[in-house]
Amino acid sequence: MNAGLEHFLTVGALLFGLGVFAVLTRRNAVGLLMGVELILNAANLNFAAFARYVEHGIDGQVLAAFVIVLAAAEAAVALAIVLAMFRNFGTVHVDAVDRLRR
Repeated sequence: MNAGLEHFLTVGALLFGLGVFAVLTRRNAVGLLMGVELILNAANLNFAAFARYVEHGIDGQVLAAFVIVLAAAEAAVALAIVLAMFRNFGTVHVDAVDRLRR
């Protein structure tokens, strides 16, 4: 059985759905970041699939490379924020960190 474009789009939609579920249900900052990474990986899978199955599809691979670079930068900044949260508040739970709200 050959994997077609529909199979890749189905897996991408599943990854995207799991990422959205993780972002909406997690209170832990690390869990939120993992959900965002799942969403970005779903977008990368769709870009690569369209680059493979659509004529003149090199643009999808270039865009996926940019998304990977963006995800790496996002992970570095987010890790710094999580470490600062833990150092200042003693927790990484998003609900417990509400000092900026007041």
